[in-house]
Amino acid sequence: MKRKFITFAVILVCFLLQSTVFQYLTFATIKPNMLIVVTSSFGFMRGKKAGLFVGFSSGLLVDLFWGGALGFNMLLYSFIGYVNGSFKRMFYDDDVKLPIVLIGVSDFLYGLLIYAFLYMLQGDFAFWSHLMEIILPELVYTILVTLVLYQIILHINKKLEEEEQRSASKFV
Repeated sequence: MKRKFITFAVILVCFLLQSTVFQYLTFATIKPNMLIVVTSSFGFMRGKKAGLFVGFSSGLLVDLFWGGALGFNMLLYSFIGYVNGSFKRMFYDDDVKLPIVLIGVSDFLYGLLIYAFLYMLQGDFAFWSHLMEIILPELVYTILVTLVLYQIILHINKKLEEEEQRSASKFV
C-alpha cells in the first residue's frame, strides 16, 4: 500500500513539475516529458504490471488536463509502461545505459505516435519538420532531465525495496 501511495505521489509531483515549472523552462516551446521518464522507469524497475499502472495513471492525468479525447494518452502511456516492463530482467541498478536508451526510445515512439494519430490523420504531412522541430528536441531535453530524475526514482525504489525486505523478514 505504501509503495502505491509513493508511486502515485511521484507521478503527481512530476505531472505538477511538467505543467508548472517546466512551462517556464521551455526551449522553443519544447519541454521534457517527465511522465515518460516516470512510466518507463517504473516499468523496467518493477515489471509489466507496475509499468501498466504508472502508465495508466500518467496518461489519465494527461488526458484530463491536456488531452482532447479521454483515453488516447492513457493507452499510449500504458503501452509504453508495459513494454518497458518487459525489460525488467535486463535491469541492473548500476547500469544507466539501459534506462537512458529505453526512455529515449519510449519518448521517440511517443512523439511518432502523437504525430501519426493527432497530426497526420488531420492532414498535416510535414513529418520532417515535425521530427526536427518537436520530436528530436523533446527527446534530447527529456534525456537531459532523465539524468537527474532517474537517479531520484532509483533512490526511491531502492528505499522502498529495502523497507519491503525488512518488513518481510519480520514475518519469516
